[in-house]
Amino acid sequence: MLEVTNTEKYHTHITSKKKWFELNLKEVWQYRDLIVLFTKRTFALRYKQTILGPIWLFLNPFLTSVMYTVVFGNIAKIDTNGIPHILFYLASTAIWAFFADSINRNAQTFTSNANVFGKVYFPRLTVPISNILSAAIQFCIQMLMVGIFLAYYVMQGMVSPNWLYFLLIPLCLLHLGIMGMGFGIIISSLTTKYRDLGILVSFGVQLWMYGTPIVYPLSEIGDGLLKTIIMINPATMPIELFRYAVLGQGTVIPEYLVLSWIITIVVVVLGIMIFNRVEKTFMDTV
Repeated sequence: MLEVTNTEKYHTHITSKKKWFELNLKEVWQYRDLIVLFTKRTFALRYKQTILGPIWLFLNPFLTSVMYTVVFGNIAKIDTNGIPHILFYLASTAIWAFFADSINRNAQTFTSNANVFGKVYFPRLTVPISNILSAAIQFCIQMLMVGIFLAYYVMQGMVSPNWLYFLLIPLCLLHLGIMGMGFGIIISSLTTKYRDLGILVSFGVQLWMYGTPIVYPLSEIGDGLLKTIIMINPATMPIELFRYAVLGQGTVIPEYLVLSWIITIVVVVLGIMIFNRVEKTFMDTV
């Protein structure tokens, strides 16, 4: 007679008594398959039932970069430190789109997933993490187009990337992704009560873009209060570091890069605290 003995014991403890700051990364890791599932869902739904489908991943940044080239390059005559305008704006658009998506998608975490959150338990942080991963996939696809233009201009001798600094690009993505998630989940937590904040998100992110060296290089800003404000902007230094690696031109000041990391850590800690607090009661207000 075959006797089967199960010595493993499983214990799941579900409680609303969560501390103000509690990541519980072990539990999040246990739900990594769900993160992958959410990532695929978020990425697929964006272009579902569209005529061109994933082609928009290339068409949208390309058309945006062409518009920037005409308006800021040809009409406004903004110098890009010798970098061809189309390449400058393609690279800038790709990295900014990643950051903007990290904020915009996470700003809808509670409102967009209320039905799922109200039916089954899983670590809520899996959703913001999957949003970051989805934005990273989109960034990598857009970088394929940037790579084609970069290869052409490198062969023409018009661009000299800092190849060694390419190793820092994942760090730039991590930096901007964590920052975007922090701001996003703060907004998401607040919009459970104040829905009009969600309307302001896209507008606010657009304004933030013009306060960040995206359509212009930081070197074009004269010394003074305005330049100091732009450098304090936590998104400025990681974007400048990214362009320094890819395009060979960028103004990276270590002190402001450290300040950006400090602001990022403060924002994400504050975001997780508010997120954990709202998580308990958001179904009553959403």
